[in-house]
Amino acid sequence: MKNNPRTLTAWTIYDWANSVHSLVIVSSIFPVYFSATALNESGGTTINFLGLSIKNSVLFSYTISAAFLFTALLSPICTAIADYSGRKKAFMKAFCYTGSISCSLLYFFTQETTTFAIICFWLSLIGWSGSIVFYNSYLPDIATEDQYDRVSARGFSMGYIGSVLLMVFNLLVILKREWFGNTSEAMASRIAFLTVGVWWIGFAQIPFNRLPDGVKKTTAKTGNYLLNGFKELRYVWADLQERPLAKRFLVAFFVYNMAVQTVMYVATIFGSDELKLPGQSLIITILLIQLVAIPGAYGFSRLSERLGNTYALMTAVVIWIGVCAAAYFVQTESQFFILAGVVGLVMGGIQSLSRSTYSKLIPATTDTASYFSFYDVTEKTSIVFGTLVYGLIEQLTGSMRNSVLALLALFVLGFVLLWRIPSQKIYRAHLETEEVL
Repeated sequence: MKNNPRTLTAWTIYDWANSVHSLVIVSSIFPVYFSATALNESGGTTINFLGLSIKNSVLFSYTISAAFLFTALLSPICTAIADYSGRKKAFMKAFCYTGSISCSLLYFFTQETTTFAIICFWLSLIGWSGSIVFYNSYLPDIATEDQYDRVSARGFSMGYIGSVLLMVFNLLVILKREWFGNTSEAMASRIAFLTVGVWWIGFAQIPFNRLPDGVKKTTAKTGNYLLNGFKELRYVWADLQERPLAKRFLVAFFVYNMAVQTVMYVATIFGSDELKLPGQSLIITILLIQLVAIPGAYGFSRLSERLGNTYALMTAVVIWIGVCAAAYFVQTESQFFILAGVVGLVMGGIQSLSRSTYSKLIPATTDTASYFSFYDVTEKTSIVFGTLVYGLIEQLTGSMRNSVLALLALFVLGFVLLWRIPSQKIYRAHLETEEVL
């Protein structure tokens, strides 16, 4: 039964569980610790990784690219098999456990174990992103279309709240080390990585116990899940070709998401390397973004109810264009804080609306994981290209500010592509009028 309050709450709890990875590992404590730890023997930022000499900030960006490229290649196969076999939740668990255990292993990250830590970071990204595609695919299974925007926003808000709570605890351990046995700052950071893994795997048990299993296909007689998985994927791909709005949205999403996700993944490194801000200021800034993102997600959900998803997304993209323009000129810590507040307002809104918009553009089906695999591939591929372009421009020019200009151009192109998609409110009213006539 859709719109069951207990099921919807359990679904949002997975955002609560996994979002600590995005905040602690990707955006705040880990990048700061990485910049201070991933150094060569003389303390320089150019390190050796698997025989390659590379700047640590560039390696950080490339690791993200490699993780999401791997997930983008693996996701369609896993989702198709999951839809055919009815084992959607089992795949979600497998990725979740991979990611959470990898986070816990970052506890052993020291200068001597940098290569091991980078591999664990890579695996944690694969586990996180792989589980998200199955998590997202549950939205049309458990909610009716009129609830997509609100439920999606609620999920992101739960994620922000949960991640902030754990982040506050981790900050206390780092800033008030005398309360915890006078542990070193490095050890306090490593404890934070361990808590992420425990938090993630622990709270994930709530949705795992409550969310329904997938529906197994009964039309085919063979038990070759891999072969039938590919057939399932081909069917979904063919169906998407007949849905022009879904295709247009995925193209627009690919472009603007390249910039959105890159900003989220490299903002801390930008503040650390380009503005030379202290680690504590960067962590507090990221915490501010999470708090502001909660009303931002709900605000854009309300805006969508008034204007429709397309116009609400276009509004968010315009704000992002302003953020990138300002980021190119930002010089001081206070300017960085103000910019971070604006990022928070639009970050949750554009993410939750993108997910709910796609949910509205796909058909009512039990093959939700397969349909969302294309959304996931679009998202992950955009992260690959976005972070790759960002890192490459920095490597060639020596400045992250030039990379920011590339992100601004992506947002402008994303706005133009969204312009080609009619508002869902107007589009559905037009269909209803045609049916009456």
